[in-house]
Amino acid sequence: MKTHNLLAAIVLATTLTACKDDNETKNNLFAIDFDGIKGQYKPDESVPLGVVNVEKKQIDSVVYYLNDKKVGTAKGAEKLTAALKDTKLGYQTIKALVYYEGENAETTGQIEVISGTKAKILSYEIVNTYPHDVTSYTQGLEFYHDTLVEGTGQYGKSVLRKNNYKTGEAYKQIAIDGKYFGEGVTVFGDKIYQLTWKENTGFIYNAGNLNKIKDFQYFKPIQGWGLTHDDKHLYQSDGSEKIYKLDPETLKEVSYVNVYAESRKAKELNELEYVDGKIYANVYQTNTIVVVDPETGSVLGMLDMKDLLNKITKSPETDVLNGIAYNPKTKTFFITGKLWDKMFEIRIKE
Repeated sequence: MKTHNLLAAIVLATTLTACKDDNETKNNLFAIDFDGIKGQYKPDESVPLGVVNVEKKQIDSVVYYLNDKKVGTAKGAEKLTAALKDTKLGYQTIKALVYYEGENAETTGQIEVISGTKAKILSYEIVNTYPHDVTSYTQGLEFYHDTLVEGTGQYGKSVLRKNNYKTGEAYKQIAIDGKYFGEGVTVFGDKIYQLTWKENTGFIYNAGNLNKIKDFQYFKPIQGWGLTHDDKHLYQSDGSEKIYKLDPETLKEVSYVNVYAESRKAKELNELEYVDGKIYANVYQTNTIVVVDPETGSVLGMLDMKDLLNKITKSPETDVLNGIAYNPKTKTFFITGKLWDKMFEIRIKE
């Protein structure tokens, strides 16, 4: 019985290997024709799609896909022009499914779609300067009515607090379990959502009394960085160029965008703030805030905040710019950093 099983296993393995080799051979018959294809495209451009017929096979038709979305079918070896409008920014996999002589084979290639929007250079004026708790390693900042909600980080030191923004003092504060490194926060309805860094876990609190309602797990294994919301969804960053749109009830991913500043990925997006249809994001380890279109991922504007560093009291512990809150009553932004002793109320201008 064991001999039969061994023989069957050998036959099966041989058959699978033969099938795999056959598929690889067929898929090597064709290649994406990159003659005339650029490495980078803007969304208002089109890309010419064709295949190189290595063995001169008789092609019946070719079906083309961009990131597994069908874009069209070409007869024979004809080329097809695919418009990139409504295509996500970022890398796009071109797939050609070739039908030939009663067989089919596929081949793939890649292009990058970049932003077609030139980012505006923005400026600002300081309206007020307020004290900020210098022990706060600021990770999330957002107004809830007239109260400033702040989430801080570091293992064993992370807290969630409600502040008097004019004095920097906390009305109420709760500590986060020491095994968690607190990250971004946002207030959606009457709930506060808070992320953690590497623990794949978030928390939901009652916005009034800060009582915890429940924990939740991220929709996939990613880091937690920034968090904000519009009227219907949450938006989460993970330290890459991605911003994810989430369902606030299920915490599942609805969609995402890749953020590009013209031809460059905008990586390490940290604290987020949604204002008037745009997302303002700190770029970690820089003094830059970028303004992002949440529908396309294009960077619309940039703010250089380095002058604020000359207005704070520096110490060996002073860390980077991080923290953006918008007060809809005053139509001004509140900006601070990790372990900064000051917070700045600013008005942004073009």
